[in-house]
Amino acid sequence: MGLTGKEYESIRNELSKSERPFFLFHDDPDGLTSFLLLKRFIGRGYGMMVKAEPNVNDRFLAAVKSNKPDTIFIVDVALMQQSFVDTVKSGLYGVKNIVWIDHHQPVKLSGVKYFNPRIHQPQNNPPASYLCYKAIEDSDKEKKDLWLAMAGIVSDWHMPEFADEFRKLYPDLLPKPMTAEEALFTTGIGKLGRILSFMLKGPTSEAMACIRALEKVTSPYDILNRLTKEGRFIYNKFKQVNNDYEKLLAAAKTAANSSSDKKFLIFTYKGKQSFSGDLANELLFLYPERILVVGRERSEYLMLSFRARHVPVLPALK
Repeated sequence: MGLTGKEYESIRNELSKSERPFFLFHDDPDGLTSFLLLKRFIGRGYGMMVKAEPNVNDRFLAAVKSNKPDTIFIVDVALMQQSFVDTVKSGLYGVKNIVWIDHHQPVKLSGVKYFNPRIHQPQNNPPASYLCYKAIEDSDKEKKDLWLAMAGIVSDWHMPEFADEFRKLYPDLLPKPMTAEEALFTTGIGKLGRILSFMLKGPTSEAMACIRALEKVTSPYDILNRLTKEGRFIYNKFKQVNNDYEKLLAAAKTAANSSSDKKFLIFTYKGKQSFSGDLANELLFLYPERILVVGRERSEYLMLSFRARHVPVLPALK
């Protein structure tokens, strides 16, 4: 499962030799923890979220120009444009290498060092945070950041082979062997994943402030038990966002329990924050027999998330 030993070694080498790394990461727990694992491993670099659409394109050229990196690391982002690659490697930006670590549908670009386990096997699909953790696994820092890796991995509905090791270190956060979805919605490590997700919502400036605080956190209990000022800062942001989420979840449960349609669960809402993916995931856990359609009303549109266990949603959607 995952990448080959040579591929993990190659990622480590690229990290170690980069003096000015610049990280672009997807704005979810998997992308966030992938970035933090890599940055904390080498102790340098700057990170920037890829918000809105998961696509690295020319809108990031200004950020590359201002940061002057020698290597760009892209983690958990599904798409990148060839024009971006050609421009930043043209010699005008100082970029020598682009390292792309991902687990979505493989794509082909030239001028990129691309690491995706699905190239080897289409169903080989561990999260980016798993791949990044395995890339630094032999380091001393890796054990200290196991909690970060687990929060990202479990949030992406995956339970890694080193879950037993984590459970020995943090038995209160993962009390027994279980599936990823059980852990996500019933345990402390699942709550930590939710905290990381919700701290990224809202204005980018607020999310980046939380990320800067998270970079100083050395223990999951700093956040969960509010033991440090950084942990309290992150948890307070989570509480604000979670209050809105819990109201929507309660409304969705009411809709599910009062509906005579036991095949579909269709729930729409209005709000400043987008919770469609979060709601769809938790509702799928609560109502595994239903086909979930969760939509946020925005202007004239409904932004939809689809989930189902027993029906292949993507072919039906296409």
